[in-house]
Amino acid sequence: MKRKRIAVLTSGGDGPGLNAAIRAVVKTAINNYGYEVIGFRDGYKGLVENRFNKLKLPDVSGLLDKGGTILGTTNRYDPFNVVPPGKGNESGTDMSDRITENLAMHEIDCLVVIGGSATISYAAKLAEKGIPIVAIPKTVENDVYGTDITVGFMTAVNTATEAIDKLHSTAESNHRVMILEVMGRISGWIALESGIAGGADVILIPEIPYDINKVARAIFERKNAGKGFSIIVAAAGAGARLRSEAEKNSTADNTGFYHEGECSHLGTELEKLTSIEHRITVLGYLQRGGEPCPYDRILATRFGTSAVKMVEKGEYNRMVCIKNQQVRSVPLDEAAGKARVVSESEELVRIARDMGVSFGD
Repeated sequence: MKRKRIAVLTSGGDGPGLNAAIRAVVKTAINNYGYEVIGFRDGYKGLVENRFNKLKLPDVSGLLDKGGTILGTTNRYDPFNVVPPGKGNESGTDMSDRITENLAMHEIDCLVVIGGSATISYAAKLAEKGIPIVAIPKTVENDVYGTDITVGFMTAVNTATEAIDKLHSTAESNHRVMILEVMGRISGWIALESGIAGGADVILIPEIPYDINKVARAIFERKNAGKGFSIIVAAAGAGARLRSEAEKNSTADNTGFYHEGECSHLGTELEKLTSIEHRITVLGYLQRGGEPCPYDRILATRFGTSAVKMVEKGEYNRMVCIKNQQVRSVPLDEAAGKARVVSESEELVRIARDMGVSFGD
């Protein structure tokens, strides 16, 4: 009887816990079921170009605490629209048939993809072509639809919280407004959770557009209460309500919200309104790096082992997820093309408001 052979790849932005997920897939597949495992390098790009390694138990030894991914990854690579280097303005080529051919050549029974929203959307399209797939959700921004939490998120929250803790002392010493920009282009989960954990005074997220005058008022209220400093945590995609049509027309995308450079604009305007000196810290890719926290190691292991069990049961074209602390799965097409965002009725938003945190609305 032919041994079952599975493939695994990591795609999209990197994040803590990817190696732990790879380790769990490989160890469960080999130890429990005797599968062979092929690792494709650099995400869908490696799958198109047929760059691979056979993964054995020694290859995943010692990976649990290591950041990054031993398989490499490629961000913004669409296998259905592959554009040659230096031809960014041209339309690309659909290379999905090449993926089908390469998987058939290796006699792959199921492809396990580890990635965020875009990765899962591409996986759903590949599943429509008849490729058996199981997906594992990972992204530091926690914006994958269909799961309560993703691999990498909690480590990013820990990193942001540590930054807030460090900013407190310098903010208080110099009587400044400290603005910490964290990742979150369309969802504000990192800002919300690290802001609560770090005791931020203002939290700005994409889901709740803010009025800069109300942010300034919150800072004044603190000053009048004897607090000469404030901590603001802002998601990168947080947007201000614009005060005039002229301002609206001056923005890059004419949506009515500021986007890129928002924190720079925010700091400058707040200093004008409050006469309090400000400083901006952009946490950036520090949120993606470093060793995964214990929660992410455990979550990645749970997801990886569950993914292989789904392969064994033939439960294809689904994404492993966690709901109410229980590992489950949802159809790929249910998770694809959507984003998990913060609702204004979210419990953590209510808790933050109860604690006196301003959202600038």
